[in-house]
Amino acid sequence: MTSDDSTVLRVAGRPVGRYVTRPELPHRLSPRPYLHPVTTLAGTAVTELSPADHTHHLGVGVAVPDVEGHNFWGGRTYVRGRGSTELDNHGVQRHAGFQLRDPDGFVQELRWIAAPGELLRERRTVAAAALTDTAWALDFTFSLTNVTDNPLSVGSPATNGRAGAAYGGFFWRARKEQAAPEAFTARAEGEEAVHGRPADWVALAGAGWTLVFAGATAATRRDPWFVRATEYPGVGSSLAHDARLPVPPGETVVRRVVTVVADGRLGRDDAAALVRKAVGP
Repeated sequence: MTSDDSTVLRVAGRPVGRYVTRPELPHRLSPRPYLHPVTTLAGTAVTELSPADHTHHLGVGVAVPDVEGHNFWGGRTYVRGRGSTELDNHGVQRHAGFQLRDPDGFVQELRWIAAPGELLRERRTVAAAALTDTAWALDFTFSLTNVTDNPLSVGSPATNGRAGAAYGGFFWRARKEQAAPEAFTARAEGEEAVHGRPADWVALAGAGWTLVFAGATAATRRDPWFVRATEYPGVGSSLAHDARLPVPPGETVVRRVVTVVADGRLGRDDAAALVRKAVGP
């Protein structure tokens, strides 16, 4: 453990990730807690923080570009008929406290605040566990509750008119290298084939590392994956793919993604076996 502002995740005593709870960031980046750096057991970094291509990409966390018109993703907002537009509509995810904090994980409360006030209350549960001598799993659950008296809805650039850009939810900005990573699922291969489609799991395999993202609940598995490999390496969930996701007053949206972090370049069979070990059949 470090100070109250950051927590070090460990697997069998080995540090594998640093979680920053109160980052000092420009408002246009939609400040929010994040995990960075995250590493393999051998120490290879598999996240990036504020890279030049997308300064609002913050390692691993939860980011949503449109909560009732408020930007909790960072950067520009896609406006129907206008395109990507710089707006003063950014929200902040504020750390409200830990219910549990151990070397291998934590339970955290967060407040999602924008100009009108608090919109969502989040409970985030994160746990790290060993799988093999060369792989570990990051179990990440977030629950978003509408704490207002009015209906809210979650959108994405796709629901606002930008085809193929249904990002928003869990998001992992991976390490950018000279060559793009391979993207694959159990049945498809290549960024174009796996992006925008639901799958039990999706993998990115880079130079000496592999990340395998698995939906650990039925609701999570129904969300299509947002996958980038060529422009930049990143994988996330799509809470609002074809239509806005309604969140009535007092209602809660829950998603759980388990990510296998492995040394080496895994093939389909090895990736699937590690997912079964991390999540179950």
